[in-house]
Amino acid sequence: MLQPVNRRTWAPAGCTPVQRSWDRRDRLSVIGAVVLSPTRSRVGCCFDVQRKNVKADDAVEFLRRLRRKIRRPLIVVWDRWGVHRSAEKRIAEKGWKHIEFEQLPAYAPELNPVEAMWSHAKYADLANYVPDDVDELDDAVHASLNSQARDHRLKLSFIKTAQLRL
Repeated sequence: MLQPVNRRTWAPAGCTPVQRSWDRRDRLSVIGAVVLSPTRSRVGCCFDVQRKNVKADDAVEFLRRLRRKIRRPLIVVWDRWGVHRSAEKRIAEKGWKHIEFEQLPAYAPELNPVEAMWSHAKYADLANYVPDDVDELDDAVHASLNSQARDHRLKLSFIKTAQLRL
């Protein structure tokens, strides 16, 4: 994730912009949710950034914190990523109440509102951004996602872009 996402940009004629970066193995992984109220009038964004790959235990912990924050029954709609399937099994084994799971079709990121959130962060806010280290990237990712969380129209666009029948 420390490699920049190259996007088209403006430059004076004859001056090709150059983006200098180096091959880095550091990474950030982000787990997140777009939360829609039962009346479909309020939309929220929740996320967690970590410096290791997201695993099933991380997804379970994220949902535990989300349940504490929302304090209502949850319907979790997520893709068929192995981590999500494993987390769902662990939650079923623990017997959590007031939580249901729905699976998106395989290979259908256009139906996932969280994918729109990631896409906006990567291709709008962080496009052509070259961090010096993982701490700088962490700050930029938090700034981007916090900005999205405050923009009601943008959050609604994530839901509308997904074209899910709710």
